Amino acid sequence: MRKSSVKDWFPVLHWARGYNRSALSSDLTAAAVVTLLLIPQSLAYALLAGLPAVTGLYASMLPLVVYALMGTSPVLAAGPAALRSIMSLAAVGAVATVGSADFIAASLLLALLVGGLLLLMGALRMGFIVGFLSAPVLSGFVTASGLLIAMSQWPHLLGVPLRGSNLWVFVQSLWQQAGQWHALTLGVGLATLLALWAARRWLKAVLLRLGLNPAVADLVAKAAPLLVIVIAIGLTAALDWAAQGLAVLGSVPGGFPPFTLGAVIGVAPATVQALLLPALLIAMLTFVEQISIAQAFAAKRRERVDGDAEMRAMGAANIAAGLSGGHAVGASFSRSAVLHEGGARTPAAGLLTAWLLGTTALFFTPWLHQLPLAVLAATILMALGSLLDFGSFARTWRYSRADFAAQALTFGVTLLVDLVSGLTVGLIASLTLHIWRSSRPHIAVLGNVPGTEHYRNVLRHEVVTQPHILGLRVDESLFFANARFLEDRVNAEVVARPQLRHLVLQCTAVNDIDASALESLQSINQRLQDVGVQLHLSEVKGPVMDRLQRSDFLQQLSGGVFLTHHQAVAALSAGD
Repeated sequence: MRKSSVKDWFPVLHWARGYNRSALSSDLTAAAVVTLLLIPQSLAYALLAGLPAVTGLYASMLPLVVYALMGTSPVLAAGPAALRSIMSLAAVGAVATVGSADFIAASLLLALLVGGLLLLMGALRMGFIVGFLSAPVLSGFVTASGLLIAMSQWPHLLGVPLRGSNLWVFVQSLWQQAGQWHALTLGVGLATLLALWAARRWLKAVLLRLGLNPAVADLVAKAAPLLVIVIAIGLTAALDWAAQGLAVLGSVPGGFPPFTLGAVIGVAPATVQALLLPALLIAMLTFVEQISIAQAFAAKRRERVDGDAEMRAMGAANIAAGLSGGHAVGASFSRSAVLHEGGARTPAAGLLTAWLLGTTALFFTPWLHQLPLAVLAATILMALGSLLDFGSFARTWRYSRADFAAQALTFGVTLLVDLVSGLTVGLIASLTLHIWRSSRPHIAVLGNVPGTEHYRNVLRHEVVTQPHILGLRVDESLFFANARFLEDRVNAEVVARPQLRHLVLQCTAVNDIDASALESLQSINQRLQDVGVQLHLSEVKGPVMDRLQRSDFLQQLSGGVFLTHHQAVAALSAGD
């Protein structure tokens, strides 16, 4: 394996050499557009994580800088996102009271843990670990998380305190608060939802019909959430809605992010231990989402991303977030799409976005005082479309009942218990399902397709077989979990064929044979010898043969090893 170089860890050393004015112009345009989208989202996602709104801006500055220096995707937008925010709230809320100093410190610690785990896995090239989360399980978890995020925003939309750690608690709380809803808050929230939905659906088309330049129309449409916020702030201040009971954001500190290592150092060791599992789950989920987004846009642009470098970059970005007052960060599909469509050419777009956000934090945070929380809640709800995929349940049901069961279990536990339990159960379900399937590999009885040298499953094709030769194709690598199943199947086939003298295992799909499976093959070989049947192997792959030659199995084998299955059958037929 090639050793990583400094340039592997810091791809900026590659692209910065040829950076020019043309690239700067493209990156600055894309950064300006994504900043308009990121300002309201960062504020909203910080509140979703149970943190002060300004921490959303903090989580969108230094992490962007670090990712730009270490990442390989020119359009991947690192920063706060809805799913990570609510997972952070769920994990930290289990060890500290929301809103307390301990809660903020634990949130920073969680970001550091997530970053440290991603950085370590990236350094050790452990990207394969994310494959433990199957697509159906991930879909069930993300969909349930989207519903929990929606539930968490209803208190801001209704103007009443609601508890929403899971569906059952939320329904009970909603029932208890029936009739107590604040009319002005609900009106502002619904009006914001309607305005955002209408802007997303029709604003660009209307502006184009009015003769606006397509680029300008697209910019205005993408800036719609920020425009809605500005209007809401203006109306709240002019009509004094805060005095009428409408909850507003309040004072937002200005300036650059602080250095927060001191707050993290004081966290109790028990808290660190309690956050380790959630941090691992968030790290895995973060990389799954990140690499999917990065590869999707790389394919569109005919570019390449380095998975290990991406993992290291996002790990370092999370560490930067934890050290600068932010919570756990990851990739955002919507913001990455904006960077792509805005023409970003290098990761410098992230650096420019961080600079624009820093300018906002320095000069414009006092204007946010009158921002209604209902407006931020509506902003979050409008961003949930990409998380809710109920259609995947029907697709999975049609394709695989076992996968559907794992998906439904993950969805149910996430929605009815909590996020961490849901993802843990999903991970266990994915591994259990894989082991169960691998423990019962498909084993086909083979016959010759007349007039050819091909051998196919006797249950699916018109083939020719010989009573004294049995061909079996094992469609799985052999390891401890399925070794006994293979022994039982061979025994059953031998018992059913009194005339059998040769059994040929076709190993086309066998990529590995572990020590347990080797012992099973030795047992099969001995049992077959005892009843006068020879064991043969065909089409054994090179790496598997290399390992078999390091054992004494081939010397004990009663039969032979053949390059092709046809050669085996031909030789054994001629010999008899």
